[in-house]
Amino acid sequence: MADGGARRPRSKLLRRGGAIVAAMAVLGLGAPWLAPYDPSEQPDGRAGQNRPPLTVMPAVRLDHGGWLLADRVERRPEGLRVERLGTTTLIPLERVENLDEDGVADHRFFLLGSDKFSRDVLSRWLYAARLSLGIAGLALIVSLTVGIGTGALAALGGPLLDSLLMRLVDGLISFPWLFLVITLTALFDVGAWSLVLILGLTGWMTVARLTRAELLGLRQREFVQAARGLGAGEVRIFFRHLLPNALTPLLVESALRIGRLILAEASLSFLGFGVQPPAASWGNMIADGRGAMLSAWWVSTFPALALLFTVIGLGMISDGLRDALDPRLND
Repeated sequence: MADGGARRPRSKLLRRGGAIVAAMAVLGLGAPWLAPYDPSEQPDGRAGQNRPPLTVMPAVRLDHGGWLLADRVERRPEGLRVERLGTTTLIPLERVENLDEDGVADHRFFLLGSDKFSRDVLSRWLYAARLSLGIAGLALIVSLTVGIGTGALAALGGPLLDSLLMRLVDGLISFPWLFLVITLTALFDVGAWSLVLILGLTGWMTVARLTRAELLGLRQREFVQAARGLGAGEVRIFFRHLLPNALTPLLVESALRIGRLILAEASLSFLGFGVQPPAASWGNMIADGRGAMLSAWWVSTFPALALLFTVIGLGMISDGLRDALDPRLND
């Protein structure tokens, strides 16, 4: 009973963190179906800018294809009476393409408000989740692939190769990481894929050192010696016995690392070195609203909260995995 009670909070921590991250991932993956509008669409750059959350505005579609957002519309025999920007305009009925009996058939509903370009914050938030989490996830795969491969070669390739690879890792890890990433993004034309490579190829060194340390300890264990005595080859031993047993600390490190990668991508985008407009990421959304925190707090607040909860959720997953996979805590 005592053991079950001790394990329950740890499993609850893992479930709660997993629920937070899974919710963010589902919202990001479902952005093309969940987003009410095109994240880059600017229907009316003046009347629709910096509208607060829960704003509903009639949308007038004109005959040339443009949109006007209004505070109030009224259909009259002589034309459509449109109130916007503190003035009233009468638009001929033949110029309006979406008339109905009371005014116009279309409305813009800004659930999370709009930004300074009248873009829907909710739509941009959803697509930003898709991009920010996708970049961080792919960069993590790159880091794990290079780091595990390098660490395995160092641990199993002999003293000379071990010394060469570890000196390379020590040299790379001595560079200030954020400065290195900013330098690389400033030198190259950065898109989503290049950002994945830059983040992934500059963040594998810790994974390599962790993998090497784990494999050096495991290769001397009795079950590995027994497998070798039974004639198993080194490749089979690595994939069948060594790597699966080294995954516990790597899983914990991965949960922490993807949180750091999400923050790194957001920091780069905030500084203008990452995802470039009009594409939306949480970092450049925060940057868009930093100059209007008092008058349009929602532009920066909602992506900042998404970053906060995602990183907290990943930290909870890391702590839960560490406790759940530690045999000393589950005896």
